[in-house]
Amino acid sequence: MSNTAATIIIGGDAAGMSAASKIRREQPEERIIVFEKGEHTSYSACGMPYYVSGVVETSEELIARTPEQFRENMNIDVRTRQEVVAVDPQTHTVRARPTGSDAASEYELSYKKLLIATGASPISPPVDGIDAPGIMGLSSLQSGIDMRAAVERSRPEHAVVVGGGYIGLEMVEALLELGCEVTLVDQAPQVMATLDEDMAQIVSDYVGSLGARVLLNEALQGFEHDTSGHVTAVVTPNHTLRADLVIMGLGVSPNSALAKQAGLSLGARGAVRINRRMETSVPGIWAAGDCAESFHRVLERPVHIALGTVANKHGAIAGANMSGGSLEFPGVLGTAIMKVGDLEVARTGASEREANDVGLRCRTAVIKSRTRAGYFPGSERIHVKLVVSEQEGTILGGQIVGGPGSGKRIDTIAAAITGNLSAWDLVNADLSYAPPFSPVWDPVQTAARTLV
Repeated sequence: MSNTAATIIIGGDAAGMSAASKIRREQPEERIIVFEKGEHTSYSACGMPYYVSGVVETSEELIARTPEQFRENMNIDVRTRQEVVAVDPQTHTVRARPTGSDAASEYELSYKKLLIATGASPISPPVDGIDAPGIMGLSSLQSGIDMRAAVERSRPEHAVVVGGGYIGLEMVEALLELGCEVTLVDQAPQVMATLDEDMAQIVSDYVGSLGARVLLNEALQGFEHDTSGHVTAVVTPNHTLRADLVIMGLGVSPNSALAKQAGLSLGARGAVRINRRMETSVPGIWAAGDCAESFHRVLERPVHIALGTVANKHGAIAGANMSGGSLEFPGVLGTAIMKVGDLEVARTGASEREANDVGLRCRTAVIKSRTRAGYFPGSERIHVKLVVSEQEGTILGGQIVGGPGSGKRIDTIAAAITGNLSAWDLVNADLSYAPPFSPVWDPVQTAARTLV
């Protein structure tokens, strides 16, 4: 095996393969090696709840490019089921071995430039029995394949979802679609911590209306199991909840242990610290994606936001700079969207709580409107919350909760924040109108009008 120094990328999903693809376009002759400890590359993690429920029929539909396609069509040496176990910045080498094997099978490669794109892993609290059969989380595509296989094999009747964030709520929907009796448990006083309490309450009420039981302020204490060790119940301070299947949806933490071992500085929530060029604290090493931090454009501080949109942008910029470019990532707003049932939920920028936490003096408005002209068939209720600076009225953030046709309006607010627009600017923006699409005053403009 040749040990000629190569550009090495650790991690074969969104950030890693975006970077590899960019490097290949910029440097057609460069030797590129990608290590991926799983067996899949470039897949849609966001689509996994819909694969589990059967809305997406096959796991192959979630894969953008296979390792074979990267090898054959782009001359990128993708090594699946190969895990990098150590990085030595002094000797510019990495040590790798087949996933699950011991040190005897390790081998060493030299790198010219290195990208760490190791992603993130589901948070797993230190609770006895959490590794029991029937307790699952969504992280890799393989975990989604395993979860669907488990659902089809056992046909669970009672399911408990622990955690009320994006994945948790999407799995509530998936399990309801599968005919399960579903209970959602969260130790926080609200679902969706990225929303303000008033908007989160709308979501919580709707989830309850779908038939799911929602238990808030309930911490996970433990599990009960049958004689084979399979989970049978989730235990909280006030309840013992019957469960044939438990989904852990407590968020993710960055996979930064390898970077820490190599001496790289860590930042927000333990993510790898990077500058706007995706460079780490060690020359010649970049980091991107869910393992790395980002800069929040409104809060003006480093944050860790694990989203595919961010990971792909991180990877593209890292790849450009690793190829000799000089691009800077301007930062994130935390723009996100999801749905549960027919309810669409979206947010961007700073919430009212976040603005207050960092000392941004702000004003807010919450309005109720319709997604279409009220007389037009299919018009749905929409709630819009805007957060603006107290003096100038500059838009700092927005949240939208409503029926079909609501959520993607968050992009208008995100664009307004990016352009440093005020509520007055948004009121006067020349947005489109026709009865099948919007009232004559779009709901985001209606919210802005109350703030000018």
